[in-house]
Amino acid sequence: MGRLFGTDGARGVAISELTCELAMNIGRAAAIVLTKHGTKKERARILIGKDTRISSDILEAALIAGITSVGADVELLGVVPTPAVAYLVGCYEADAGVMISASHNSVEYNGIKLFSSTGFKLPDDVENEIETLILDSPEQIKLVNGKDVGRVRTLYGAVSEYNEHIQSTVEGKFHGLLVAIDCANGSASATAEALFYKFGAECIYINDKPTGLNINDNCGSTHIENLVKLVKERGCDVGFAFDGDADRCLAVDEKGNVIDGDKLIAILSRYMRDKGTLKNNTAVVTVMSNLGFHQFMKGNNIDTVCTKVGDRYVLEEMLANGYNIGGEQSGHIIFLDHATTGDGQLTAVQVLELLSTCKASLSQLVQDIADYPQLLVNVTITEDKKGKWDKTPAITDVIDEAVKTLGDDGRVLVRESGTEPLVRVMIEGKNADDVKYWTDKIADAVRAELC
Repeated sequence: MGRLFGTDGARGVAISELTCELAMNIGRAAAIVLTKHGTKKERARILIGKDTRISSDILEAALIAGITSVGADVELLGVVPTPAVAYLVGCYEADAGVMISASHNSVEYNGIKLFSSTGFKLPDDVENEIETLILDSPEQIKLVNGKDVGRVRTLYGAVSEYNEHIQSTVEGKFHGLLVAIDCANGSASATAEALFYKFGAECIYINDKPTGLNINDNCGSTHIENLVKLVKERGCDVGFAFDGDADRCLAVDEKGNVIDGDKLIAILSRYMRDKGTLKNNTAVVTVMSNLGFHQFMKGNNIDTVCTKVGDRYVLEEMLANGYNIGGEQSGHIIFLDHATTGDGQLTAVQVLELLSTCKASLSQLVQDIADYPQLLVNVTITEDKKGKWDKTPAITDVIDEAVKTLGDDGRVLVRESGTEPLVRVMIEGKNADDVKYWTDKIADAVRAELC
């Protein structure tokens, strides 16, 4: 992880940590680095999208100032999902894309994600080059003036073009399905109704009226209980919950059970295999995936590859070895035939096609996927203790004891967040009491040493 960029861009408390000055400098440095090899156009063009949080507008203004001050043009997409920025960069043949969002985080946070001209998130070496320019060599940032200053314009049809792309990934309509959709008062509020209307299903929308302050506020994929209640009360066939920038999706079956990313990847991989579209008979997941997922995939003769936590690492593995589906338990799912990053609405559309084609309920489709008890505890640590958990014997000794005790009947995963000052402790095993005991014991050790 770099000095400015974590596992998913630059992120922090807006204005006080992710300051306007920093946003402006990121805009300047990114425009220089991403276009330094030259562009065939008269000047570089960079797209900017944003989510609905109140700080997105001011950070957008700062990015505009930075980008245009080094001679690049800015084209504004307005409120769009993160995957829309990734898609539209290629669609409009832009030199780069920027998304202003802190994804699933609460309103006080914001972030800046950068995309190359190919629509993929930037590799570590390019992000490092941008960081170096900002932090170590700011004198190399040359400002322009007069006629060389970049221009700004708004792309009013961008949302429609993105929606049309998602609609093109499936065939037919989904008449007869009753679908509940939680937009998290975020980016999906600007796209979901027009997108799903085209498929003919009856849709019920909640949390689709953003105020700038209510993004992810007791709603969306991180607070799915209200969607569960709605699905059960209205007798819906399925429910979908997005996060603030709509790059992840969790589902709720007709009985009100939450269907996580593991299970969605499992049933969609099987569906793709049966259609003959699953490349190399493989799905890519992270080390967080449940043991029940792996048992299901093995039972269906589908191979799996595991990566470090983070959708960027899933994507790297997919690109390196020609796989076309992968993702995370949290609901980031990448369909590489259709998108260059996780896309919550694309995932929902693929699930709707699966339900419509198979003529089975979602609960029936996932019934063979076992749920091993799994507990995740996030421990907030102080800033000065970042990077120290795995070098602290009082913590690592407890972890070693847990691993030895659980043996082959469980897993222990401890890692530091790439976007927040958190240490995540996850234990999985056959016995729920053992899982809780060891999760609490390791989390207590982290609190004692790092808080």
